[in-house]
Amino acid sequence: MLKRPAGSSHYFVFNGYPIFSMNADTDPQADTASHRLPPGPVMVDVQGTELTDHERRRLRSPLVGGVILFARNFETRAQLAGLCRSIHQLRDEPLLIAVDHEGGRVQRFRSDGFTPLPAMSVFGQIWMDDSLAAMRLATETGYVLGAELRACGVDLSFTPVLDLDYGVSTVIGSRAFHREPQVVAMLARALIQGLMLAGMSACGKHFPGHGYVQADSHHEIPVDTRSLEEIMQEDAAPYGWLGDMVLPSVMPAHVIYSSVDPQPAGFSKYWIQTVLRDSLAYDGVVFSDDLTMEGAAVAGDILARAEAALGAGCDMVLVCNRPDLADELLARLRHTPSPRSQRRIRRLAPHRPAPDWAELQSLERYQYARQLQSQIISG
Repeated sequence: MLKRPAGSSHYFVFNGYPIFSMNADTDPQADTASHRLPPGPVMVDVQGTELTDHERRRLRSPLVGGVILFARNFETRAQLAGLCRSIHQLRDEPLLIAVDHEGGRVQRFRSDGFTPLPAMSVFGQIWMDDSLAAMRLATETGYVLGAELRACGVDLSFTPVLDLDYGVSTVIGSRAFHREPQVVAMLARALIQGLMLAGMSACGKHFPGHGYVQADSHHEIPVDTRSLEEIMQEDAAPYGWLGDMVLPSVMPAHVIYSSVDPQPAGFSKYWIQTVLRDSLAYDGVVFSDDLTMEGAAVAGDILARAEAALGAGCDMVLVCNRPDLADELLARLRHTPSPRSQRRIRRLAPHRPAPDWAELQSLERYQYARQLQSQIISG
């Protein structure tokens, strides 16, 4: 059981032992960044391969804190690097650039040199024969994933998926590592180590777990009827084991856990504050999932959805594929993020420069890790 002592936010107690960690109140970059426009609580997208004038104005809004990219934003590596550069140059404190780039069927950039990455279920299969080899290979994959994205200017990938594979969710499926939470936690830790070696943070999703429900929250409102105890012992366990020192951000599920709270987890103070922040002593960034998904519709219009997510404790909300709704939200939202929330977001930004693509290709470390990916996929 984890417990963060009252009046002290920079360590928690695990089985009676104090464990210290960096957090929002002790962030060494907080003061040096205070004179710049801080990151806002909204992440938006862009429509094409270069910015329009309207998008430049949108991204300069004080409410914007990040940009999420999709496959439509990619033609070539040079073009992607140019797009990221233009986004970063818009503000003195660069916006966070993120992407869903997990491997398998969720990999936004697939051509012009980007390495095809295995689905995470492959590592779960390898684990059954050789657990240590599975962890080694997951680390190599995390490194390739992070290094290639960073070489093009992307700061964060929304990975890894921590959902358990119950064999019922088509939207999760092979994106999950394994059925057992212990295996998921170990393989996720290994993948995150690879990301960290590339200078990239991680985001675990979809808290407390999306794998048990069949419905796809992109198109429906899934309902999970299990008890709190079962969810905490199974699906939510990896989040507690990893913690914010390893997993600096999480994304709640647009799933209603009807025995616990009538609101989806991403709109639930109980899930975000009572469970995640208090019971699990988690002090990383909490992103909402995309507020335009059907699973978010229960909260109302786009303003009501954002207010519900931010009010529940999310640090940043995502508005994807609907620029009209992004503009509406930026015009209507009245929200001042806490300094602590802003410092959490700042900790996700890369803290060291990354090799460009040409330099990356010359690194033996990268060449070896990249070669392994084709071997993993080919079996």
